[in-house]
Amino acid sequence: MQQRPRLPLHWQILIALVLAVFAGLLTGTDGALFGLPLVAVFAFVGELFLNALKMLIVPLIVSSIIVGMAGIGAADNLGRMGGKTIGYYTLTSLLAILVGLLVANLIQPGVVTGSAEEVFGLTADKASLEARFADKGAGDIVGIFLRMIPSNVVAAASEGQMLGMIFFSLLYGFFLTRIPNQFAEAQFDFWNGMFQIMMRITDLIMRFAPLGVFALVAQTVASTGLAAFVPLAKFFFTVLLALGLHFFVTLPLLLYFLGGIDPRRHYRAVSPALLTAFSTASSSATLPITMECVEQNAGVSNRTSSFVLPLGATVNMDGTALYECVAVLFIAQAYGIELGLATQFTIVLLALLTSIGVAGIPAASLVAIAIILSAVGLPLEGLGLILAVDRVLDMLRTAVNVCGDSCGAVIIARSEGEQGVLTDRPVAAAGDDAT
Repeated sequence: MQQRPRLPLHWQILIALVLAVFAGLLTGTDGALFGLPLVAVFAFVGELFLNALKMLIVPLIVSSIIVGMAGIGAADNLGRMGGKTIGYYTLTSLLAILVGLLVANLIQPGVVTGSAEEVFGLTADKASLEARFADKGAGDIVGIFLRMIPSNVVAAASEGQMLGMIFFSLLYGFFLTRIPNQFAEAQFDFWNGMFQIMMRITDLIMRFAPLGVFALVAQTVASTGLAAFVPLAKFFFTVLLALGLHFFVTLPLLLYFLGGIDPRRHYRAVSPALLTAFSTASSSATLPITMECVEQNAGVSNRTSSFVLPLGATVNMDGTALYECVAVLFIAQAYGIELGLATQFTIVLLALLTSIGVAGIPAASLVAIAIILSAVGLPLEGLGLILAVDRVLDMLRTAVNVCGDSCGAVIIARSEGEQGVLTDRPVAAAGDDAT
């Protein structure tokens, strides 16, 4: 008997969201089943889902960063082109994060009239959170760099000090490629095996995402009604504006000034890849089409595209990094917390590092946001606020991710002296082995 195709995850989440709104409105805080308050059931299931995400953080981030760094460090052509590629991806991710930071601070989508519990159904104590952030200022930036090199990496991981754990993982992955092969292969196989296992566990947990979304949204609606959807819509359009600025302003400026390229010609050349990225919400699944567009429509050599684009699909996530930054600021604003310079600097640094470390995994942004929330001291329950709109924004930020990768390919191709990039008759560079 032929098995019926499973409904795509984004449709499952959308259906769960609609049902959750109706369930929350119907049950309210007084609804009960066999004497058990339904709002308590929603809270229990939602907490289970959030705990499952927290369970992933340490093994997933360590294994993914080590494997990713080992892959970059072992690349045969990690020379001049590799340096340019890493430099470009670091620059665009940083610019994207700063755009998100600026827009979120200007619009302040999470600032509302009323308490976090009344509007969003959040239960964390505001006074204790304010006390946690009260003494942080510009001088604490020095402490951030000190935390990057922990005296005990295991203790740092258990205490949620993600900066130290990420920095250690980056070093471990880099030097894994600098030891004799008989040791390096065993180490790489171990960490790659752990990464594959964590990917499977992540996939299992994400199968329950519709149930988690249903429970978290239903709990919020049951406790606060529809009041939370107004700032949530504001958050949605804040992310949309920030992504639009990066897509239509930052990246075109980089194309023009770094590559000497007309941005309109580039966007026309890669439009099939952008549409595919939007519809699939997967940079990795879009990679073959991105390579085809960049090589055939933009005239980039296979030598350049085959290095720059796969690496970008792994480590360069402009839209994801931007989204992480806006989401964390939104959650802090929802609690009524004003984040100081040191905390915002930590968010920028962690968004930059986590966009590299967890880019290729399912629900990458949710795991990364959980890491940043834990690192800066915000409750993880705030993650439930953004689940309702996360899937739609995932499609948008994936298109931005792919656009950033394609821009990098043509800019680096031009910097390598390739002729015919985004001209009427693409011509492969001399000595190129493009097919």
